[in-house]
Amino acid sequence: MGELPGPWRALLDEARLYPSPHNSQPMRVRVTGERSAEVFYDLDRGLPAENFGIPFGHVCAGVFLEGLQAVAAGHGWAVTTDLHLTEMDFDAEDRLHRIATVTLSAHTPGPIDLCRHEAFLARRTNRRPYEGRAVPEVDLAAVAGEASAAGHTFGATTDPDQVASIIRVNQETLFDDLRHDAVHAEIMEWLRFSEREAVNRGDGLSAATMLMPGRILRFAMGHRGLWEAPVIGALIRAVYLRTMRGVTQVAWWSGPFATPADYVAAGRLFLKAWIHLTERGVSLHPFGTVITNPRSHARFVDLVDADESDGRMAWMLVRLGYAKVPPLAHRRPLEEMLA
Repeated sequence: MGELPGPWRALLDEARLYPSPHNSQPMRVRVTGERSAEVFYDLDRGLPAENFGIPFGHVCAGVFLEGLQAVAAGHGWAVTTDLHLTEMDFDAEDRLHRIATVTLSAHTPGPIDLCRHEAFLARRTNRRPYEGRAVPEVDLAAVAGEASAAGHTFGATTDPDQVASIIRVNQETLFDDLRHDAVHAEIMEWLRFSEREAVNRGDGLSAATMLMPGRILRFAMGHRGLWEAPVIGALIRAVYLRTMRGVTQVAWWSGPFATPADYVAAGRLFLKAWIHLTERGVSLHPFGTVITNPRSHARFVDLVDADESDGRMAWMLVRLGYAKVPPLAHRRPLEEMLA
């Protein structure tokens, strides 16, 4: 691969650290000039089997665009984004779905830019057990304010019964998803059962990041029928719930979620919040499958009394708190991100 023009190599080499569902890393970039590039979503790395899996392709695109903006600002560049949004067709012949054209212009980074840049690089999904203390309201105020300004609602709870109920829904979601062949096959495609496989592939959910021994994870996921067995099923559930120790707080976002533009805006809003929380030392773990599983989604909405009228949806649920630094989720090399 030839040298990329302008600042693109430095920017994209950091922007590729964006979070994505199952760490599938579907975003692709075609650099077209020293200050311009096109952004695509790789349909072959999407998750269409899950309910709302297709809309979350655009959410992921929004996350990537917000991450690129944070990285660029830290390096002294502003990003102008021209969105080109259409519904994703996972049966399309062209496997690169166009998202946007981005253009760079010179920008003098301020302290906020530098802090956001540093926090983006430090951000990780944290599935470790948490320390049992909630995030202070003062550290959530900016998240709530950003959500409100964008027409969304940010909610959080530390009520023990409500938190326990949502944790239970999250646990049961995995077992429910495994009953569906297409979703199970999709999950299996992205699991990495050894560190060597995780390093070599550079993507997916490694056993290390899932905090489970690779052999146990492979056996459990490859023999899904045993999850219903009284003894083995109880053991698997106990291992899974062990990572949920110390969770005293969950939070969620709800708002406009009916069009590709809504989905992209939601993704940008979510990463803004994640960066803000990372700056304050807060750990975060999305419960994405609760959102995409219809049965679990309905139970979650009922538990938090979310408003899903008039094109609105409760589109993100996370656990919040404090925990030790989690294992690194590997990334594919920059060359594989380029289109």
